[in-house]
Amino acid sequence: MDITDFYDTFFEEAEELLADMERHLLELDVDAPDAEQLNAIFRAAHSIKGGAGTFGFDVLQKTTHLFENLLDHARNGELTLRRDMVDTFLETKDMLNDQLDAYRNGEEPDQEAFERICQTLQRLALEEIGKGLEAAGGEAPTEPEAPAAEPKAPAAETEAPEPVAEADAGEAGGSGRRVVSLLGVGEKDRGLLVEELGQLGEVIEHHGDETRYEVVMESTVSDGDIEAVMCFIIDADQLEIRAEGEGSTVEASKPAAAKAEEATDPAGAKEAETATSAQADAGSAPQDKTDKPAAEPPKATEKPKPSGKPKPKAKSGGESSSIRVSVDKVDQIINLVGELIITQSMLDQTVSELEGPANGNLVNGMSLLQRNARDLQEAVMSIRMIPMDFVFSRFPRVVRETAGKLGKEIELVTEGAATELDKSLTERIIDPLTHLVRNSLDHGIEPPEAREAAGKPRTGKLTLSAKHQGGNIIIEVIDDGAGLNRDKLLAKARESGLNVSDTMSDDEVWQLIFAPGFSTAKEVTDVSGRGVGMDVVKRNIQGMGGHVLIMSTPGEGTTIRIVLPLTLAILDGMSIKVGSEMFILPLSAVLESLQPSREDLYAMAGDDVVLKVRDEYLPVVAVHEALDVSDARTELTETIAVIVQGEGRRYALLVDDLVGQQQVVVKNLETNYRKVPGVSAATILGDGSVALILDITGLHRLSREKKAARPARRAAPSLETVNDNELETSS
Repeated sequence: MDITDFYDTFFEEAEELLADMERHLLELDVDAPDAEQLNAIFRAAHSIKGGAGTFGFDVLQKTTHLFENLLDHARNGELTLRRDMVDTFLETKDMLNDQLDAYRNGEEPDQEAFERICQTLQRLALEEIGKGLEAAGGEAPTEPEAPAAEPKAPAAETEAPEPVAEADAGEAGGSGRRVVSLLGVGEKDRGLLVEELGQLGEVIEHHGDETRYEVVMESTVSDGDIEAVMCFIIDADQLEIRAEGEGSTVEASKPAAAKAEEATDPAGAKEAETATSAQADAGSAPQDKTDKPAAEPPKATEKPKPSGKPKPKAKSGGESSSIRVSVDKVDQIINLVGELIITQSMLDQTVSELEGPANGNLVNGMSLLQRNARDLQEAVMSIRMIPMDFVFSRFPRVVRETAGKLGKEIELVTEGAATELDKSLTERIIDPLTHLVRNSLDHGIEPPEAREAAGKPRTGKLTLSAKHQGGNIIIEVIDDGAGLNRDKLLAKARESGLNVSDTMSDDEVWQLIFAPGFSTAKEVTDVSGRGVGMDVVKRNIQGMGGHVLIMSTPGEGTTIRIVLPLTLAILDGMSIKVGSEMFILPLSAVLESLQPSREDLYAMAGDDVVLKVRDEYLPVVAVHEALDVSDARTELTETIAVIVQGEGRRYALLVDDLVGQQQVVVKNLETNYRKVPGVSAATILGDGSVALILDITGLHRLSREKKAARPARRAAPSLETVNDNELETSS
């Protein structure tokens, strides 16, 4: 069996565990941490460490080992959490992600970054141990004192040479030379451990090999504290601590695993209990010999320790409720179902041409096949649908860090996290949404002092919401900040050389923030101000078949609305005919259709024509001219005007006929052929022919380019000419 076959499963599970870890860390209340959350974070680190060790991912295993030990102290109440400590934990989680990605790509993780995070975690551990010692009246490990100040350890050795008494004296923190033995520790880790021991006392000498490496040191720190620090890097069974001059066979020098084995007999059990209890009293004063050694220790040895494993949940029927399937397999099934739907449409069209009662059973059978095929299609498509929580769960971290950099207080609220969207779209929407969130935090929500001056709460509110609407999903980024300033945007646009006017509508002014290079920031920061990103946001969303709308009220806030199709594999479309050619319009873009009358058509300079619809002048796009369809109708009043919307603007598309509405299977045109201007994709119709799916904004752009490329000709005399200025903003 090749163990590499299980790599992908480990990587996926580790990513899920890290995502859960981040969520729990962000929700953690440092003043009153929830035990279940701490246990969940610990279990995630423990599981990743186990998997990393199995697959030989050494750097990942060592990092999680250090992290796990700190978390173990935290969940046992031995480490006081702080906000900066949680920040360090989040940085560690990011480092684990980076290491995971490196191993996934067959590379070794960044060694410098690994050493840096290890030093950070070890320094954090030393700080906490030092605080614990100071609180107990002992000495901090970073400030060891001279050994001559405490001559009690040798006296204890002469008065009571028994192994148990020796352990008591050493564990109680008396000064003296000790030998710390490292068993099976590599050279790199040995150097790190010797350096750490130097922080706990004075290292006299060190020698040995990988099998056994001995460090002789003098320290006032107890054996228990030395072991606690060392176990952040190595396991307990790789460590032995004994007083100098004692053989390695004494009880105090044996690894924890050996002590546990010897505790099976009564005499060994008593000695093990006494030695363990002495470790638990680290940092306290030496006990008087009249005390009973076994009387006090049970407080530490019997202290209940939360289990690192969750309680098993009852499974219905003894089987798992889910299976892990490759996305490629799901895509293959979706493609096959798409082909099945196309075949069903072909059969349905053939059967519809048959007449006579003799074909009744065939017609009924085809009707049943159509319903079953549609149900199958919807069921298969639902496999690729995942909840928006997959996207929203990333933003508590973004908001926390961005708000911290900006010095703002932000409350994040999510709504509709259970709303489902196609997996391919959720992955592609993360980057645009991240930029919109950061933009709202930087430019939208005011600093706490400014909010108070405006009569608002100090804490700003950012809302992420998702909901279904027809065949689309609506994603909104809502802030309760100052809103957009129309005059400021226009002034900045003029300064940037953009063609703007004071007669522009608010919607058009708001769209200026998506212009390339446009930024209202006074200075460049690591959050924003460079004028890049928002134009990319709009372009990426349009590339997914969606569009962006902005609504803003001065002093109350701004809403940025993203409208996306639920999936890119299936499209609700309207079939239109232009000449002998069939085209598909996305149904979500179609607003209405009408027969244009002569009095509503206006010619402008050159070949531009607009259609008046309820006091709004819409640019006319003749599909046959844009796509060079030769046998189409050319008389405008004989065509049908389909009112569509793209990029926040409305257009009137002139077509010959409306055929009907239908769901079509989307085929990528660029993959199978090449990019075609004005066309977003293609589909196969019931008769086997290929129909192009039109791109609204691309079609308008193509129409204008073709008109600009040919000499201007006089408008048809049957069309009324109007003042150019009147229609300047509409065209």
